[in-house]
Amino acid sequence: MPASKKSSAETLRLRIVVVDPPQNILWALQLGREDIVEPTTNAKNRICFEFAVEVIEDSSPPGFRLRGPVVQGRPGERFVYLRMGAYAGQVGAPAGWRAKIGLEGITRELLLELKAKRSGVLEVQFVGTGRNGGAACATVPLLGKGWHVA
Repeated sequence: MPASKKSSAETLRLRIVVVDPPQNILWALQLGREDIVEPTTNAKNRICFEFAVEVIEDSSPPGFRLRGPVVQGRPGERFVYLRMGAYAGQVGAPAGWRAKIGLEGITRELLLELKAKRSGVLEVQFVGTGRNGGAACATVPLLGKGWHVA
C-alpha cells in the first residue's frame, strides 16, 4: 500500500466464520448502529460473513486504520459485531446477544501477505456456542492465530 500524505483507501476483504453455532439461533452482521446483514453462507456447523472494509493509510502506530459501516469502536480498538437471536431480528427468540470480533489482530504484515497473494481474504474463526450451550457473546476468543490469509 502506498504511503502518501493523502488518505488513500484500499478495499480489504474479510471473512468471519462461526464454527459450531448453536442450532435455531439467527445470526447477522451489524452495520452502523442498528442495520444488519444476513450471513453469506449458513450451514449447520458453519456460518460465514464476508464483507469489505477500507484501509486508510495514516500516522497511527500500525500506519493504517480500518473503516466502513461494519467497523465499530475507536482507533486502536476497532471491532465488528455479530448479532444473534432477537438482536438479529429473530422473532420469538428468548433474548438477543452480540459477539465482538476484534480487528486489532490485522497487522501490516498480514496486509502485505494478502497483497502478495493477489487474491484471497483475511479470515478469522471462533466457536459459536458458549460454555452455557447458547450463543457465544461478548468478546469472543479467536481460533488458531486469529486473523490469517485464506
